[in-house]
Amino acid sequence: MRCVFHNPTIPKTKAMSTETEYHSKDFEWDQLREEIENDPSLRYHFQLSSQPETIQFSPSLSSHDSQAWDNFHTRHSTGKFFKERRYLLKEFPELASCDENSKVLEVGCGNGSTALPILRGKERIIVCACDCSTEALERAKELIYATNIVSVSHRFRTFHCDFSVSGFPKWLACNLCQEIFSKKGHNCFSDFSDKMRNDLNDFFSSEGNYCCMGGVDFITLIFTLSAVPLHRMPTAIAECFSVLKPGGLLLFRDYGLYDMTMLRFEPEKRVGFREYMRSDGTRSYFFCLDTVRDLFVGAGFTELELEYCCVKTVNRRNGKSMRRVWVHGKFQKPT
Repeated sequence: MRCVFHNPTIPKTKAMSTETEYHSKDFEWDQLREEIENDPSLRYHFQLSSQPETIQFSPSLSSHDSQAWDNFHTRHSTGKFFKERRYLLKEFPELASCDENSKVLEVGCGNGSTALPILRGKERIIVCACDCSTEALERAKELIYATNIVSVSHRFRTFHCDFSVSGFPKWLACNLCQEIFSKKGHNCFSDFSDKMRNDLNDFFSSEGNYCCMGGVDFITLIFTLSAVPLHRMPTAIAECFSVLKPGGLLLFRDYGLYDMTMLRFEPEKRVGFREYMRSDGTRSYFFCLDTVRDLFVGAGFTELELEYCCVKTVNRRNGKSMRRVWVHGKFQKPT
């Protein structure tokens, strides 16, 4: 299967790769919507439930989600199921042009298919990668450490975390540093004066703590939020906001409304409006632009880019053309 993408800032006539052309407007989303919504056989996808379900948080539900993804990555342990996201630095060129030693938090890293091109593309960038699945983290470490990337052992760190439930660890951005950022407008721990650094070090020593890394410059949320139950998404995005430095960017890509994958789900797989659960227990939500905008702006982010990517992919084995819909977004934490 061959996927094609485009960064709107790059002319389509310019050759990007010997294998791939980048574009995102193979068809119009509004035309796809009209076609789908006028098809009686697909009507169940956008009908509201007559008896809305009231969902309450339960640790057992979170444990179920993690176990489902553990099982998923165990079945796909070879890593061939996921392809390296080579388009990433073209869709998000800020990652390629960032300052040296910039810090990236890759949320929901899976087998490392997003972290790998970031580490390849910038020799001094630092990537912290988390996932709710311990099996996924093992696959990611195997993939990254098997490459010949420069100094990868010093630039790549994994940790187990379900950011929609427990939040991020304090070593990313502690409460004290977040408070200082908000009051003083500093962007990182290294920006502090010597006196401020000494005061902080004294505090951490006296409390038996250690200083955090002062927040991150970028967060990548690539096909991750859709796997989070809808009612936990606002909490998850608020957590991302809390560890991002002022002026930092959150880079988003996920499943869009009326994507081919959504239309393949049968009625009994619906677990909510635009929300589905696969037979293996993993779930997927399909976003419209308004939902994404409401979630991120509601958490305090400023919208920089938000659009549908409408791409035709071709299955080389059977020649079938399939219409994929993704949501592409860039959001900034105000300075």
